[in-house]
This record gives sequence, structure tokens and C-alpha cells, in this order.
Amino acid sequence: MYEALYRKWRPLTFDDVISQQHITDTLKNQIISGKTAHAYLFTGSRGTGKTTCARILAKAVNCRNMHDGNPCLQCDICRDADSGALTDIVEIDAASNNGVDDIRDLRDGAVYTPERGAYKIYIIDEVHMLSVSAFNALLKIMEEPPPYVKFILATTEIHKVPATIASRCQRYDFHRIKAEDIAQRLLYIASKENISLTPDGASLIARLADGGMRDAVSLLDQCSACAETVDTEAVSNTAGIAGRDYLYDILDCISEGNTAGAIAVTGSLYDMSKDLTRLCEELIVQLRNVMMLKVSPQTAEQLIICMPQELERLKKMAESTDLDTVMHRLSLLQDCRERMAKVMNKRVEFEMALIRLCGNSGNTAQALDKSEIYDKIKQLENKILSGAIAAPAAGRQTGQPVLTAKSPAIDAEPAPSVDIKKLRPEDLVPCKRWNEILEEFKNVNPSVAGSLDDSEAASAGNVMFITAKNRFFVTLFKNKENAVSLGETIYRVLGQRYTLRVKCATSENQQKSLAEQMVKKAIDSSIETAVENN
Repeated sequence: MYEALYRKWRPLTFDDVISQQHITDTLKNQIISGKTAHAYLFTGSRGTGKTTCARILAKAVNCRNMHDGNPCLQCDICRDADSGALTDIVEIDAASNNGVDDIRDLRDGAVYTPERGAYKIYIIDEVHMLSVSAFNALLKIMEEPPPYVKFILATTEIHKVPATIASRCQRYDFHRIKAEDIAQRLLYIASKENISLTPDGASLIARLADGGMRDAVSLLDQCSACAETVDTEAVSNTAGIAGRDYLYDILDCISEGNTAGAIAVTGSLYDMSKDLTRLCEELIVQLRNVMMLKVSPQTAEQLIICMPQELERLKKMAESTDLDTVMHRLSLLQDCRERMAKVMNKRVEFEMALIRLCGNSGNTAQALDKSEIYDKIKQLENKILSGAIAAPAAGRQTGQPVLTAKSPAIDAEPAPSVDIKKLRPEDLVPCKRWNEILEEFKNVNPSVAGSLDDSEAASAGNVMFITAKNRFFVTLFKNKENAVSLGETIYRVLGQRYTLRVKCATSENQQKSLAEQMVKKAIDSSIETAVENN
């Protein structure tokens, strides 16, 4: 029966593990010295050797003829461990056995001594998938296990493992495997399996694997079934990275601001059942390639993943686009990718992102003339510098009044420059622009401005005297907000701040008499109207 290459060529000793020497050397030294820990935590991305090293470690501590920290692979324990028949090594998939009952079964079985080896080893894969109650059940036995029990936990998401568990383990971080190491290993496997693999093909597979050995070997296995010679063309056809002109068509439409074109390409892909989430991810990868070409043109070819014929197109795109624009587009697409996982209609979300990327709303929105905004900002800056507008200061945030020579605080009246008690009528100068002030004040505070009809104003120094015929204004003026708004209006018209003093030209009795006359006039008018109607 055919066995998949990644299973057939899984490393059986620490010496076969590639690119993780910092871990394998430490584990071998512990085994040789007999100082192995009771709990290990292996973390890293997929296909980097976590489960493989866990199995090798479990074999090595039980091997009868251990050699230089490696299992011998010849004794009955090693053979049974490799075939999965050794009961002293228990593998648990936490993704499907994540309940508290599963961990209770583990804990109950841990009290029994190993049948054949020196240790009973529990390998818990994807341990981060355990429930909270399962972690709590695991905690006690991990803290004080029997002397013959060891735990090896493996996870791709270390941040989901509780600190109480992680602190009781020796942690080992598995690195992504280097592309050159993957390519070399692939060439070795291909030679043993009589697969015609070119160095260029091995290099492309290594880059597509993104640091995972298992993915690389699986892709080699797939390519060998599709082509007699596994070269770059065979790899690109098998991996589905050939014929990706649609990606560059969309990117060109984005650069040109052609929203309709980008939407049309997306629509045709959608009709062909293209996964739009995958399309978004592919665009992110290509924009990352452009970003690498911008920031590191000398080494970018080793950092990016593309076909040789695509490289020239990416270089032209990098030359015609600035780095800030590329990063902005990347940010929009990554936000879109995150939202697509949560929304019901992924097509709408992706099309909205395309519209934003193209910088318009499909010819329905008119482009904004930024020069007008800049002109307005420049005018405001000039007014602030000339003192026509009070510039904000830190003092206003703390509630302290900001006083400057050209722009005194809005709510602070200047001190009178004359002695009000000694003023004579002939010292007052009528305000010639009072009607202009009243017109402006109607726009600011129309409810109060109405009480200033037929009023007059005169000034002496920086004191302005307002004489109103409506006594109601005196009452309204006692409200600080009304007084401040009137003072500000005077300042905007005359360019000077005044201390305001108000009085009413009519006495209270006169005011009542006027009111009575107005009421009587209104009543008489209504009576006359009623008579006419009859």
C-alpha cells in the first residue's frame, strides 16, 4: 500500500531533524545525562517538527540501546513505538479530545506504571484546544506527576496555553525551516524515491512551503504524480500559481483608479467560483512582494514568492508606486480579510475594499480639490499669526484663561481704562457702527437681539454704555452667556474689547404703561375684527 512521502520520510532520530539543532542538541544532552524534565512544551508553526521531536524523545528515554541521545531504532521498544503499538507512549489529539472527561481518563491511567519502558509518555498535540476545565484537570497531575510519567505538549498557538501550564514545562520554540535546508532535503528524498526534481523546482517548492517541511514534502509528492520532471513549471501548475494574470489585472486597475475594471475582473472570478477570501490573500501576498522590492531591492528576490515571468511585472509596479501607497493598500486588504471572516456576504465586503483601493466610488463621487483645503488652512494660519483669531493654548485645557496682548480671553472683560463714576455726558462718544453690531448680533443670538431694538450705545475709553428701551434686555444681560456673546460680536465688528454697562431708558412704571397700551391696542383690534366679521 502506498504511503504518503511526508509520513514515509518523517525523521526517526534527532540527527534527521533539520534546522532545529538548538533544540535537538539540548534534548540529546538531557537524555545522555539522565536529566530529562517531567514536562515539555513544544511551540512553533506547522510542519517544523514539534510532534516528530516529541515522538523521538519518547522513544529515546525508553530505548534499551540508546546511542548518543538517539533511539537505536532496532530494539523492540523502538520498533513498536514507530508502528504505534507501544502502549507506554500515548498520543492525544486535543483538537478532538478537549473535554474534562478526556483529561480525567488520562489522569486515571497515569497512576499505572509503564508496561515495558522506563517511562509512560503522554504526547498532547494541539494542546491549546483544551477547554478551561480540561486545563484545570491537567494542572494538578502536571505539577506533581508520578516519577515514571512525562508530558510533552505541542501547540501552534502558545498564547492560548494558560500560564499555569506553561510555567510547569520546559519550553522549546521551533523555528521556521530555512528554504535552502528544505530544498536540500527535497533533493535527497527525490533521489531516494527516483523522482526527477530540478534544483529550481526544489527551490520554488521550498519557498511555497513557507518554512514547513511537511508542506514541502506533500507538494513534492503531488508534483511527482502530475509530471515526469518536477521543475518550476510543473510546480507552478500543481500549486496553482500559474495563470495568475487576474491578480495583476486587479492591481493595475487599482493603480489606475479603474474601479469598474477591478469590479469586472472580480465578478468574472466570482462567476467561476473563485474563493474571494483566497483572492484577497493572494493580493496581499503580491503587494507584499512589491513592498519587499521597494525596501530591499538587492535581496528581494530571495524574500518574495513568484514565478520568474512575474518578477518583471512586480518590478514595474514597484517603480511606479511609492512605498506609502503600497503599505496603505496592504493595510486596507488586511482589514478586509479580517472582516470577511465575520460578514455574511464576502463579495460585498471585498468589492467595498476595491472601491476604497481605487480611490473613488465608481465615477459617482467627484474628486475633492485639495488645493482649496490648503488655501483655507493657509488663510487660518495667517489670521492666527496676525492675532485676528485666538490661537489655542495648553492653558485652556486646564481651565485657566489664556491672555495674550492681541487675543484676550473670551470670557474675561478688560479692566476699565476710565473712572466710570467721574464720567460726564460730554465724555461719551456715540458708537457709529452700533446698527452694524446689532445686525451681526441677530445672527449670533437672535432671541436677545430683539430686546435691543431702538437701543443706543456710546463709549468712553474701553467702556461701552448701552441704553435700551426694553427693560427685558437688562434681565437677559445678567446671563453671562448673553453678555459674552454680545461682547464677542462687538469685538468682531470693532476689533476692540469693551467693558459693557447697560441701562434702560424707561422706568418700570413707564414700561408697564407701554405694555398696558399694547395689550389694550391688541384687544381693541380683535374686537374691531370680530365686528367686521359679523
